Amino acid sequence: MNPVNVGLLGLGTVGGGTFNVLQRNAVEIARRAGRGIRISRAAARDYDAERLPGIEAVPVTTDAFAVVEDPDIQIVVELIGGYEPARELVLRAIANGKHVVTANKALIASHGNEIFAAAGEAGVMVAFEAAVGGGIPVIKAVREGLAANEIQWLAGIINGTGNFILTEMRDKGRDFAEVLAEAQRLGYAEADPTFDVEGIDAAHKLTILASLAFGIPLQFDKVYTEGIGHVTRADVAYAEELGYRIKHLGFARRTAAGIELRVHPTLIPERRLIANVNGVMNAILVMGDAVGPTLYYGAGAGAEPTASAVVADLVDVTRVLTADPGNRVPHLAFQPDALEEIPILAMDAIETAYYLRLCAVDRPGVLAEVTRILGDQGISIEAILQKEPFPGAAPERVPVILLTHPVQEGRMNRAIQRIEALDSICDRVVRLRVEYLDVD
Repeated sequence: MNPVNVGLLGLGTVGGGTFNVLQRNAVEIARRAGRGIRISRAAARDYDAERLPGIEAVPVTTDAFAVVEDPDIQIVVELIGGYEPARELVLRAIANGKHVVTANKALIASHGNEIFAAAGEAGVMVAFEAAVGGGIPVIKAVREGLAANEIQWLAGIINGTGNFILTEMRDKGRDFAEVLAEAQRLGYAEADPTFDVEGIDAAHKLTILASLAFGIPLQFDKVYTEGIGHVTRADVAYAEELGYRIKHLGFARRTAAGIELRVHPTLIPERRLIANVNGVMNAILVMGDAVGPTLYYGAGAGAEPTASAVVADLVDVTRVLTADPGNRVPHLAFQPDALEEIPILAMDAIETAYYLRLCAVDRPGVLAEVTRILGDQGISIEAILQKEPFPGAAPERVPVILLTHPVQEGRMNRAIQRIEALDSICDRVVRLRVEYLDVD
């Protein structure tokens, strides 16, 4: 049987890794796919030929649309990233009857509904395993391996840059800005790290996972997103003292009122496996009603880990090239006409526990004022720590740390507003959410 002709858009980190994996493991991949898979044409503005042995045998153009329009190409692999021209290229490929493989989480999260509808009409597949978790096969696991389950919730450390920063802050007592600069030097963070440290990258990935888990349309614009820039090394140390680790967590949960979709720094009990995922590694914990908790761990980025997922998608698409489109695995796990418009909850409506750090004047009655305000909002306290004064602060100003029991966020917002109005509170209240991730 003739090899499948693939058009590769992008020869950067992931594109180069994909080319190299396909070259190196060509025989094994053909054994799995039932036929060869070859890059017959590629597009790139520039590339390092020394990193790509064999690339001289492949026609490389700077015009990505020329690849998409090539009638001999059967599968287009989009590894350019970003929104445009990636969206136009993918839709053009679909209109030309070509299957698509992409690692572009921003594209799928923001334009996936449009793309999948176009693919359904054209009878082609769009595969996107590499869009979440790099080389971790979590999309296949949620979409296919857990198909018997009603997914109750999922929680993910799905951005390696943020996890590296928080790990370094905990292990070495370093400040956020210092570790971020190192992450940029090491290539873990971009020159503009906004997508990573502000949670936008994680929100893209959470959007995709939630759609697969709950059978809802992709709704990136409804994900609550909060970064880690305000987390201090003191917060990391206080959390550790209380038996928690701070992680930049993507969290989605099905409730009777709707779906929670949120990304924010989160305290997790240190005994949980996911709390011990360190450095640039990723992990996703999924709770199903039948299987219980399952944990997916591995490299969330990098040339060959991500290429592993891209090539796995190529194998899947190759296997079903001649299959009836109606019998393929649906893009978002559920049949397109079975997706539900379940409401996405506003943050005011979600319920979770909280870590609060206050800068308080060290005088009698301050804690009584604070606890009275919390009590008025129906908020009960699990633990209180009063620490030594902040380094360089006046001796009469001390940090006070509170852990609360779960409460609706709207109540906590009202309590914090009243606490910050007290003349005994000398700064904004630092608020981090707590998730127990009970799996017992």
